[in-house]
Amino acid sequence: MQLTDLLTEQHILIPLKCKTRDECIKALIEAIDKEGLIADANKAYEAILEREKLMTTGVGNGIAIPHCKHSSCPNFAVALGIHPDGVDFEAIDKKKVHLIFLLIGPENNPSLHIKLLSRISRLMSNEDLREQLMECSTPEEAHELLKEEESYYFELE
Repeated sequence: MQLTDLLTEQHILIPLKCKTRDECIKALIEAIDKEGLIADANKAYEAILEREKLMTTGVGNGIAIPHCKHSSCPNFAVALGIHPDGVDFEAIDKKKVHLIFLLIGPENNPSLHIKLLSRISRLMSNEDLREQLMECSTPEEAHELLKEEESYYFELE
């Protein structure tokens, strides 16, 4: 399995139009929920906000990775929002966030949760890839770009 197996084109929002961190998280949860992948979207949303209270998931370089493990999500799901103007995520570098990867999964597989977070982090460490994602105008284009880049990595599971 690869990250791009979980991050479908339906889960990629371009452009992500929201004014706040919480609105962005809600929009990404809703994108996943449209396919029935979350038993209770409101509880999943609340769980991610609780996780944000512990420590920001704005990791710097214009990237945020809000995530949680929750019983409302029987399987892993990933969404991506590309925000052209950027949004305040209280990132560690104090810069606006443009690329938001949301990860939610079951409580019973912490190993895969960490592997997925690591894969997102590793992909996003590539400055060229970040710049290319910002230039994407469709979900299909962004998905293909990520899939091509990820093809150089081992399967996660």
